[in-house]
Amino acid sequence: MSSPVISENIFLLYSLGMGIFITFVYDILRILRRVRAHSGFWVSLEDILFWFFCAIAVFYLMHRESNGTMRWFAILGALAGMLLYKKTVSAFFVKWVSFGLQKILIGFQKLLRFLFKPLHILSGKGKAAGKKAAKKGKKAAGYVKKRLTDTVKLLKMVLCKH
Repeated sequence: MSSPVISENIFLLYSLGMGIFITFVYDILRILRRVRAHSGFWVSLEDILFWFFCAIAVFYLMHRESNGTMRWFAILGALAGMLLYKKTVSAFFVKWVSFGLQKILIGFQKLLRFLFKPLHILSGKGKAAGKKAAKKGKKAAGYVKKRLTDTVKLLKMVLCKH
């Protein structure tokens, strides 16, 4: 084979790999969205950043391999790579990696709850003690108020007699 044909075939393989890589990166975003729910704003921002990344990656590939010339077989190669990855690996990868990450996060949350349980218990007892002290303080304040009121009345009576 001649050198131009070999370089074109290598370019096609790079394009195929680029399609696989782009779809893989989007699957990472899908996994993150399954593990942790995102609002519409964050999904939109992630998608914009993803497409910006894809545009730069494709531009770099086109610039490096064909001096910036748009080659249709390269675009078709990228689409074929995307389709190949999507039909073979994508569903399995997203399902099982997100499942595994969710299980890891649940286990991590349980571990944290176990480790911080003494603090939670102490804070609960502290709340109960605080409520009890507040109730006693309110009762004491009522008693002091009543005694002050009685003293003021007695003082007025004494002063008014003289």
